[in-house]
Amino acid sequence: MTSRAIDPVDTIWLNMDRANNLMVIESLMMLEGQVDWDRFLTVLQQRVLGVYPVFSQRAVPARLPLLPPHWEDDTDFSLSRHIHRATLPAPGDDAALQEFVSSQLSTALPRDRPLWQIHLIDGYGQGSAVYSRLHHAMADGMALMQVLLSLTDEVADPAVVPSPAVVSDRGPLSALVHLVGAAGTALLDAPRLLTAAHTGDVVKTAWQSAGVTTKLLRAHNPNSAVAGEATPSKAAIWAPPIPLADIAALGHRTGTTVNDVLMAALAGALSTYLGNGTGSGATPDIPTMVPVNLRPVDQPLPRELGNRFALVLFSLPSSLDTPFARLAETKRRMDDIKHSPEAALTLGMIQGIGRTGPELERLVVDFFANKATGVTTNVPGPRTPRYVAGSRISGMLGWAPESGNQALGTAIFSYDGAVSVGFKVDTGVISHPEELVAAFVAEIDALCHLATTG
Repeated sequence: MTSRAIDPVDTIWLNMDRANNLMVIESLMMLEGQVDWDRFLTVLQQRVLGVYPVFSQRAVPARLPLLPPHWEDDTDFSLSRHIHRATLPAPGDDAALQEFVSSQLSTALPRDRPLWQIHLIDGYGQGSAVYSRLHHAMADGMALMQVLLSLTDEVADPAVVPSPAVVSDRGPLSALVHLVGAAGTALLDAPRLLTAAHTGDVVKTAWQSAGVTTKLLRAHNPNSAVAGEATPSKAAIWAPPIPLADIAALGHRTGTTVNDVLMAALAGALSTYLGNGTGSGATPDIPTMVPVNLRPVDQPLPRELGNRFALVLFSLPSSLDTPFARLAETKRRMDDIKHSPEAALTLGMIQGIGRTGPELERLVVDFFANKATGVTTNVPGPRTPRYVAGSRISGMLGWAPESGNQALGTAIFSYDGAVSVGFKVDTGVISHPEELVAAFVAEIDALCHLATTG
């Protein structure tokens, strides 16, 4: 039996589970046509379980005080304890899939086995869906998305199936790593930002660091209809895919990036939602946390996986009155963060928290988590179609967990020429998530229309 200590940073997320906000990364693949599930399980065994040991190991508490918990082989491991089959009720539309996913969001992963589940879902229209639930202690969402995408192929029936353990510079999985990137890569290139050459001289870096520290300490989540005490009641909801070409063209016309446009649209959606009688008074700027990848995107994942990311606090300009004003201010704020050492500082903070005890971890994590309404991820996925067990993927989404009293998770995922946007909300706080989805789509439409006619 093999055993290894759990990294201090991974231990943070292992200890952070609570009934009103679980540390589970949720992901969804929608598939065209009926899937050969036996073939899927074979691929899962070969490309995931046979490569990453943590998928067959359970988290075991330390036997002595002050020692870290450890990963230990699950001697009773069986796929049947992790794979669940389901069939959606007719008509098997997005609403039915959303209801199924929502029913799972507050279910904790059993601690007596490896910390993951995959739901194989039939009856989704004429196709199927793969819904994965993976604990944050195993790895960050960026790494786990790479793991899940290693299940996919460039063609329906590949003649040769590459192994993630031997990624080559020219292989399809290496290209996939470049395409997937990570949540936040459209916002920041963290490894570059962590170099002294980028941040400048010592005095400049110290000055910037002092400003960031002040920002993090003074920041707060304002009272609004998307803030409140977290509850176990959760729901997932998403919009129809949006053509990526439309977003890119809008960015080109306005001198902004795709990421600027999408974050500005989120600010506009919140502005509309908070102004539709669900909030009171002037609409405030809404802060959200954005994960930033710290792994080199041109290297394969380590077998041990683990967490390698930082967080930045981004204030969405939802207080501004017009779509273009929100877009211009989003770009300005994004550009400021790109030249800030915030990612480096939060990385150090996370590493420091991981070396304290569970009680102090919770206090510090809650202190910073409660400064934001939730977590926003923006993942640039594969640009060309991918296949799972012979079935074409029609869409993908993935949500990071919320902590503290965070109530709004936003997932932005681009794939095969389209952008999918979904929300994971605490319905005890955000009672009308469908209005938020409609407002996001309307904001994109308004921006595209104004850019065309302006």
